[in-house]
Amino acid sequence: MSPLDSYRSLFGLTGPAYVLIAFVARLPLAMGQLGTLLLVAGATGSYGAGGAAAGSLAIANAVGAPVWGAWADRFGQRRVVAVQSLAGAAGLATLLAIVHSPLPWVWSAVASALAGLFLPQIGPLARVRWRPITERTGRPQPRLVETAFSYEGAADEASFVLGPALIGLGVSLASPTVALAAAALVLATFGTWFALHDTAALTHAVTRRTTAAAGRLLTGALTLLCASQFVIGTVFGSVQTGTTVLATSAGSPGLTGYFHALLGVGSVVAGLGMAALPPTWPLPARLGWFAVALLLLAVPLLIVDSLAALVPVLLVLGVSIAPYMITTFTVGERVTPRSRTGAAMTLLAAATGLGYAVGAAVAGRLADWGGHTPAFAVTVAAGAFAVVLSWAGRGVLARALS
Repeated sequence: MSPLDSYRSLFGLTGPAYVLIAFVARLPLAMGQLGTLLLVAGATGSYGAGGAAAGSLAIANAVGAPVWGAWADRFGQRRVVAVQSLAGAAGLATLLAIVHSPLPWVWSAVASALAGLFLPQIGPLARVRWRPITERTGRPQPRLVETAFSYEGAADEASFVLGPALIGLGVSLASPTVALAAAALVLATFGTWFALHDTAALTHAVTRRTTAAAGRLLTGALTLLCASQFVIGTVFGSVQTGTTVLATSAGSPGLTGYFHALLGVGSVVAGLGMAALPPTWPLPARLGWFAVALLLLAVPLLIVDSLAALVPVLLVLGVSIAPYMITTFTVGERVTPRSRTGAAMTLLAAATGLGYAVGAAVAGRLADWGGHTPAFAVTVAAGAFAVVLSWAGRGVLARALS
């Protein structure tokens, strides 16, 4: 079956409406961090305050995501994601109100953390739904599940390209307030719609049937996969920091978001192409070779000295990212008990968010010392660590999958 036929068969199980709802519902998370940064920085005149507020949102989301994922496994995505969507939208509205009040900026950081705590991780939760959806046909369809994870990886990457771009468009046409208010409205509408879709009830029914054999969540294999996602988050954070420094030194700081989006473009294309990989290629081996590709394609960042030279490097580097992430999430879903899948998927997403924060912080400190090249060196170091981690852990993953 060709990749196009695989995607046609997959989307035929739910209809195009669900695919659209699940994609749009994940945009507010992608919009939240940049929107918060621009909103608070614009209101206070301090990028330090804006960065603190945006960082509070990201860290709170990373901490809260696995907890919400575990509750979704236990109580069902309908109730949990509906609460998250409405509370997250209210949190963003509260942030807007505080920013435009006389309160000190620190209260904006508190409100940002509150909003981040509730923002749902739609992408990981959507992954949880695909196996029950495919099994509704009456027989297991592992190839379609792999196709679903390829799509979800590409959709996540596309959302993190489109989300910041929508914030930028909203700021250009109106203001950061309008842009973030739009994110809150999208979350309340599409997040709730995603929560109430009948696929959520289907997933919970399967979870209830497998609760008795819950098993342990944090196994050696899942810990290894969390470390792998932490590495990818470090890549995201360091690349964004290095790009920001290079664009600022070139006198075009406003181009940072567009250049960072180039990383996502290559990643989306590669993610969609994952459906064409032969199922006989073992997942641990895939992860190892994708890590090698990540390292090799990151090395040219060390010789980039202009924005023009950065364009092809980011486009090509992105090709290695989605395949690596899709493989970690696919393995994570397979090695986790069915009743704990939501917790596992959101835990992997949380590790990515924490890696982003660490990568951005370390790259920022090095950039203060030596500019964009030391910042990009963090990306290369992350790639090297990914190679060591994936090849050293092949046996652990292979045993967990057997």
